[in-house]
Amino acid sequence: MKVTDHIKEANGKTLFSFEIIPPVKGRNIQELYDNIDPLMEFKPPFIDVTTSREEYVYIDRDGLLDKKLTRMRPGTVGICASIKHKYDVDTVPHVLCGGFTKEETEYLLVDCHYLGIQNVMALRGDAMREEKYFEPTKGGHPYAISLVKQIHDLNCGQYLHEVIETDDCANFCIGVAGYPEKHLEAPSLKSDLIRLKEKVEAGADYVVTQMFFDNKKFFEFVDAAKEMGIDVPIIPGIKPIAVKRHLQLLPQVFRIDLPQDLIDAVDACKDNKAVRQVGIEWGIQQSKELKEAGVSVLHYYSMGKSDNIQAIAKEVF
Repeated sequence: MKVTDHIKEANGKTLFSFEIIPPVKGRNIQELYDNIDPLMEFKPPFIDVTTSREEYVYIDRDGLLDKKLTRMRPGTVGICASIKHKYDVDTVPHVLCGGFTKEETEYLLVDCHYLGIQNVMALRGDAMREEKYFEPTKGGHPYAISLVKQIHDLNCGQYLHEVIETDDCANFCIGVAGYPEKHLEAPSLKSDLIRLKEKVEAGADYVVTQMFFDNKKFFEFVDAAKEMGIDVPIIPGIKPIAVKRHLQLLPQVFRIDLPQDLIDAVDACKDNKAVRQVGIEWGIQQSKELKEAGVSVLHYYSMGKSDNIQAIAKEVF
């Protein structure tokens, strides 16, 4: 079932969903299941599975370092199929511009269609570690909007090199990212909202936001989006603070502001166990306010650990 259909069938009830990252290759998928299992009691209608782009590794060959490209966390589509089969829940694979050609993207989408996966999240992705700025992959998409257009075209039977008349077209529900505090590369929030509207006009069906820690910024973002004519569901993305270094890391990587009350609470912690508890309590407060405001879904970034998400969900759902 599509994400948008789940929202419609909920009839105003706030749904619970979360995002996971694939295990590093060579690790057992059971580790992933062990983190999903505790969250299934909250009946998520869908689970997002991230995709990582390629990265460089250096292999020692007789004292010389050989630079090779590899993917450390492959298997997104396979994991989606496994989760769908094991838990009978819909999955949302993330589809990236960075690291993939348009042909590779088409093959991935065809695989998803064969597996009965009806939802995808279309993202530009990040720059490689060696890059200061995002560089499009040769033969790939430079921006998320062109990726959205490719997926939308496929829904209409239009493949990269031909139009195929068929009664079995894909029918993907397309999610895209939104930024309550603007994308780090956008010159202004308004210009960022213009780009978001373009993605919706190109075929995006719903929006999931980047993490934020001040609900006021989310509410202002939603109001501004509606004023601009963006009328698709906007789902808030929530990530609990878990370690002290998040105070420096999250603003640096995501260009977001943390409320002073949260900063003070984390600074007062003696260890990361205490920080994790602060993150849980802040997440509960955030979630309850958003739920009371009638958001369609509360979407949590688990980053491979589920205990803090479980603690929050127990108090909210």
